[in-house]
Formats: sequence, C-alpha cells, structure tokens
Amino acid sequence: MTEPASLRSRQPRFRGLEAGHRACQGCGEALAARLVTESAGPDVILTNATGCLEVFTTPWPQSAWRVPWLHSLFENSAAIASGVEAALKAQGRRTKVIAMGGDGGTFDIGFQALSGMLERMHNVLYVCYDNEAYMNTGIQRSSSTPHAAMTTTSPPGKNRMGKRHMKKDLLSIIAAHHVPYAASASVAYPQDLRRKVRRAMEIEGPTFLLVHSPCPLGWGHDGTLSIEIARLGVQTGLFPLIELERGEVASVMPIRNPVPVVEYLKRQGRFRHLFSDGDHRAREEREHLQALADYNIERYGLKGDGDDPLDTDGADTVRRGGPART
Repeated sequence: MTEPASLRSRQPRFRGLEAGHRACQGCGEALAARLVTESAGPDVILTNATGCLEVFTTPWPQSAWRVPWLHSLFENSAAIASGVEAALKAQGRRTKVIAMGGDGGTFDIGFQALSGMLERMHNVLYVCYDNEAYMNTGIQRSSSTPHAAMTTTSPPGKNRMGKRHMKKDLLSIIAAHHVPYAASASVAYPQDLRRKVRRAMEIEGPTFLLVHSPCPLGWGHDGTLSIEIARLGVQTGLFPLIELERGEVASVMPIRNPVPVVEYLKRQGRFRHLFSDGDHRAREEREHLQALADYNIERYGLKGDGDDPLDTDGADTVRRGGPART
C-alpha cells in the first residue's frame, strides 16, 4: 500500500451524524444523512425541518449530531438556512450551510421557503430525504407519494387503488429556478451520492439534492431489504438518477438492464393491493406504473449501451456486509 493510501486507511472517517440515534432498523433516511454529512465534512452548519430525522436524532437531552445543528419548523428549513448564510456572509466566513427536510417539508409545506431561497441565490445546499410520505406523523400521503401507493390518507378501496395522483416532479420545478446544480441520488449508490454532495459543496450559489430514502415502516418491507428496494427503484426507472446544471440535464446514471416495475412493487406492503387476484384495476395500475418508468427511461435517455462501470450494475452499491467489490 502506498504511503498516501496507508495514511487515508488509518485516518478516522468524519461522522457528522453519530451512531446511537433512534431511527428504525433499516431507515434509509438515517443512512442518507450520514452519507451526506460525511461527504460535506466538519465546516458546515445544518438546519433541519421538523420530521423523522429531527425526532430520532435529538431526543432531549441527547443529540446524535457532531456539527452545529438548528431545528426549524416543518415549513421553514430553507428560510432559516438563508438567514444563517446571510449572517455568515456578513461576517466574511465561508462555512457552508446545508438545509435538510423530508418530502413533506420540501415538496409540500416548505416549498415556498425553498423557492425563495433558490430565487434569491443563497449559497445553501438543500437536501431532501425523500421517503415519499409524512412518515413521522402516521404515514399520510404527500405530493411525493407515488401514484397508487397506499397510505393512511390514500387507502385502497372500491373507489380508488391507493393514491390517485402522480408523484410531483420536483426536480423539474427546481430546474425552473435556473440554479447552478440540482441532482437526484439514492442510498443504494453511496459513491454516487457522495460525489454529488461534494460537487454541490464546491459550487457558489444554491444547490439541491433529492435522495431516495426507503422507509421500512411506511413502505411495508423488512428493514434488511431497504438497499435492495432502493436499488430496484433506480433500476426500474421509477427514480432516475440525474444531474442538472442551470436547468439542463448534464448527466444520468444509465440503466444497464431495466428491471420490470413489478419487481419493485411486490416487495412493498404499500403496493400489495396491486396484486389482488381478479381485480382488473390492479393490473391497470401496474401497467400505468410501468408506463411511467418507461417514460422516465425515454425522457432522460437512461437505457445503457453495453457494460459501463458507472451504470446501475457497475456503480458502487451497498449490500448486506458492506459495499460490493468487483
């Protein structure tokens, strides 16, 4: 082992989010937050909207955070971050500000504050941990909840098959603000996620990262399957991994062998009603979701061409027992 490599191997990894928090087993959000803070490093200030991440990391009088951290209201993490960034700028300090929220506090309740932060061009990285529902308050639907998913406020029944509405295309809305950088990432591809965090941290101005983060409780799967399910979300095309610069697509993670959407759906309790025997609506909704995935693959040019070390099969992924190695 070369001397620089040896030094790196002996250097403890910085952990902005410490072990010992109270997240559920298999929580994708906890893993995502750890990866984000590891990649961002110690010279940061975090603002965190009310939600699962805030609750399970800071049960009074304890905290799992090892960097400055502020709890904001559900709706104003971006506004608080804007104020912190403005204060640091007035002091001549270059400490980076990271605002964080779940999909409820980002897609819905906090969108006005987020849009204002982007429009005013604050030097803030906003990270949305997308677990696709209001998990902390009882698994209610959000505008990020996928079409046909079951939540406590979108139950399947004789009048509908889960949520009627489409998942909001938040990245396109963010892109319409012409920010320098926006991207999507998944906890199933940690190296890709880390790279995107570091890229965002290097940019002067507002940046945005949407991280797909499975929730075993809300999605209805065993905690040991979180990474497998997250990977299938990408490999089916339902959650494309893309990068946008000034509103234009700059790069995508190609899908080497697209996986049928049913392989993603059947592993989650929130979609179990889509496999009801003899119900033609279930088949129609499965076909609808497959069409949505096919549309994403076509729209972003996700279909790969041969083997690629950076496609969905070649990129570094997490499996039980640690990162996969080839």
